[in-house]
This record gives sequence, C-alpha cells and structure tokens, in this order.
Amino acid sequence: MLVHGYAAGATTYELGTRFGIERRTVSNILNRHDVPMRRRGLSPDQVDTAIHLYNIGWSLVRVGARLGVDHATVLTKLRERGVPTRDAHGRPRS
Repeated sequence: MLVHGYAAGATTYELGTRFGIERRTVSNILNRHDVPMRRRGLSPDQVDTAIHLYNIGWSLVRVGARLGVDHATVLTKLRERGVPTRDAHGRPRS
C-alpha cells in the first residue's frame, strides 16, 4: 500500500513510479490519510552536484530526477547560488 511504502521510507517520486501515478497524486493521497510529509530539499553537497551536472549540459528535469527532487527545487537552488540558467532551447536566459 502507498501509505506503508511512504512510512517505510520511499519517496513520493518512487511511489508515483511504482503505482503509475503523478508525484502530486501521491502527496494528495498521503495528505488525505493525514500522513506527515517529509521535506527533503537539497543538501549543500547536492546543490554542488546539481550545479556541476547543470553546467555540463544536463536539464533541470534530469538533474532533479538524479537527485530525487522536482526540477523547480533545482532551479531555485541554482538561482540562490547565482548560476546562470538556460531556456528550454539551451540558450542563456537574459
């Protein structure tokens, strides 16, 4: 069951993949069952890794998948560190 998987340590991303549903749907189900959510974020070392991967050409989505977080989390951390970002076509943002 999904709730038991989360309690055992699986992430919402892992559970989404396992059950064939979106991560947000997993979160909604857990919220309906009053399951406290874990907030992961990225450690400073993971942010360093994200910056490296992004700078060698990985997309935000790919970096997020590698680190187990949403691409928006990666983008936020890159911006906090002042890393220039690219648009969807790989061009520098102005």
